[in-house]
Amino acid sequence: QVQLVESGGGSVQEGRSLRLSCQASGFIDRNYYMGWFRQAPGKEREGVACIATDGSPSYADSVQGRFTISQDNAGNTLYLQMDMLKPEDTAMYYCAARRRSPYASAWFCSRTSSDFPHWGQGTQVTVSS
Repeated sequence: QVQLVESGGGSVQEGRSLRLSCQASGFIDRNYYMGWFRQAPGKEREGVACIATDGSPSYADSVQGRFTISQDNAGNTLYLQMDMLKPEDTAMYYCAARRRSPYASAWFCSRTSSDFPHWGQGTQVTVSS
């Protein structure tokens, strides 16, 4: 059974940085890829970034150039480096995992939340102006 545990959230001022981590355990192997999502109160869950099985990243336009997704060599820990944070980045952040479809390219990853069956419980990020 896949388990995902996020950490690293907190409260920071606008322009500062935070690094989120997600520890994965269970049946995670190199055929899985992972992503970061966020959800602010009253809003739908948004795909922030994902990293494909070949290591290719994909970012939402709202975070492109400010956030960086990465994972350790074993693929068990996912990171999200968040720089130049803005108040609109305030949300609960979740990591998620899924097995890559055999029909999908290794460079592809989805940022659609309904595509992911495995989720962590989230870590809160609050950015004040």
